[in-house]
Amino acid sequence: MFHRSQRLLLRPIWPEDWQDLLAGIADEGVVRNLATAPWPYREADARAFAARPADPLHPRFLITRAADAAVVGCIGFGPISDAANDPGAPELGYWIARDHWGQGYATEAGAAVLAIAAILGHRELSASHFLDNPASGKVLRKLGFEPTGLVQERWSCGRGGHAPTALYRKVLAGAEGDRQRAA
Repeated sequence: MFHRSQRLLLRPIWPEDWQDLLAGIADEGVVRNLATAPWPYREADARAFAARPADPLHPRFLITRAADAAVVGCIGFGPISDAANDPGAPELGYWIARDHWGQGYATEAGAAVLAIAAILGHRELSASHFLDNPASGKVLRKLGFEPTGLVQERWSCGRGGHAPTALYRKVLAGAEGDRQRAA
């Protein structure tokens, strides 16, 4: 699956992308904000991630600039990876390489992925961010995610321990009308 937004091309991650993935994510400042990526992030980790099979109902994308194909980061959604959190709605996850922080790429890619999730029939997505990463919370709120009011400890492979996370939910387009009709 591919998606073109104003400045970005979201495309599948292919095994040969491992070097570009490694170049963007092998930064402790990026990895420490993720739940499942280890630190240090090594070649074997990038190769394994790039080789994962695609899941048509839970896609993940390489975020590239449409103008020059430069890798900006990754984004996708899938089952919640932490059993301590509610396994209901799929979870949005993303990372942006440090060189591309503060340029609106996470918000632009996130809006595209929310549209894709709705097209695939998902009614709701969940998301979270570590409390010491308020920039991610800002992105989630821009995308229309609402804080649940819950803060939970979540394991971070990159940190090697648990850290508090704020939990969010987003009802996708069309699902609100379904809820109102069911009430």
